[in-house]
Amino acid sequence: MTLLLTPPIRWPLEAIWQAVVPGLPGFTAEVLPRIDSSNSELMRRFKASPGTAPRPEPTLLVAEAQTAGRGRLGRSWLSQRGDSLTFSLGMPLQPADWSGLSLAVGVSVADSLEPGTSTGKSDNTAPRIGLKWPNDVWLAGNNSEKVNKGEPDYSKLAGILVETASWQGLRYVVIGVGINICALELPARPPPDMTGPLPASAPLPPGHLQALLPELDAAQTLLHVVPPLVQTVQAFEQFGFAPFQARFARRDVLSGRAVALSDGTVGTACGVSDNGALLVHTLAGMKEVTSSEVSVRPC
Repeated sequence: MTLLLTPPIRWPLEAIWQAVVPGLPGFTAEVLPRIDSSNSELMRRFKASPGTAPRPEPTLLVAEAQTAGRGRLGRSWLSQRGDSLTFSLGMPLQPADWSGLSLAVGVSVADSLEPGTSTGKSDNTAPRIGLKWPNDVWLAGNNSEKVNKGEPDYSKLAGILVETASWQGLRYVVIGVGINICALELPARPPPDMTGPLPASAPLPPGHLQALLPELDAAQTLLHVVPPLVQTVQAFEQFGFAPFQARFARRDVLSGRAVALSDGTVGTACGVSDNGALLVHTLAGMKEVTSSEVSVRPC
């Protein structure tokens, strides 16, 4: 009987460390073959055991596979070895205002994977990678004619989960990123119950990075994304979201579209403010949506 061995993934941890540590002393990078959640693991390490001081070391933790990956609002995130990239970046952070951090992270991830589109192009081609408030990265479909007419068929490329913990005035942030690298084989869904109420909206299908950049695997994607992400978080700590506002607007998939909020409000998305709030024009006037617990979907 011949055993089929899965070749190891050659993670570029040394190259990432060399790029990051000059600006972030004490930074370490680690890969775990399997974990429940890389975000949960970094939180456990920071909090340590009761009665002991936390461990606020800046750490990159890559999970080759996650058994309980989490997204926003408690949603699960599918993660398969090599088919997706899941990692968490933990570091102490003391910004004056935390508003808009997940948006700045999304800008960094999108610009790292699709550089040259954050400030526009001479031919006005829309970027393929879009950002949905507050923490999703979407990929426009392969129909370039449709995309250029402003009617992209989107799929979900990546998700972002930002969590924080505190101890005696020390704030520690854990930024989890999940990126679909290869096409996912989803389990068959049962046919919908046509006798019951219709769902509010169909879930967005998963996209994958190799539809845009077939040469990138999970390890190469990590090297593309992490060093700029660290710089982004440090810039956010110093300047807040305002410097990222225009770059987010370039990729904003909700701007100008009818949207519905989970609290029942409907209106038209009008971009984001300089503190990262979603602006929605409703019958009652302009509304600023700041809570990450509010779900927003295009109508």
